[in-house]
Amino acid sequence: MSSNEDRITQAEQHFGVRLPQDYRHFLITQGSMSQFVLPADDFLMIDEIAELIEVNKAGQFQERFPGSLVIGGDGSRELLTYDFRQDPPPLVLLDVSAPDWSSAIHQASSLASFLEEFPQSGWKWDEPEP
Repeated sequence: MSSNEDRITQAEQHFGVRLPQDYRHFLITQGSMSQFVLPADDFLMIDEIAELIEVNKAGQFQERFPGSLVIGGDGSRELLTYDFRQDPPPLVLLDVSAPDWSSAIHQASSLASFLEEFPQSGWKWDEPEP
């Protein structure tokens, strides 16, 4: 088993979830990303698995957003987050100062679809659904 696969297993045990297969595949094959994505010209970061537990602890995200798992963001205040209250968990955007889930903005139903759509759509900034 690779080092990343071991870390994935540790993260799953820590958070009590099974990471989606496309996200697991991304972590094993690509590991992370941090770049401007064209033509959307939006910055996208997806953290490496080694940072996952610490990033989520630092922001106390599980306390503020039960069922959340922050995996990246826009390199500033916006956080790309799995919403494990749903099955399968969609990806949403949360501001670092958001008080609760009511501020979540849906991005995609999976990481694969998010990564496919992102170069054209960039971040979706629509208002959260009521």
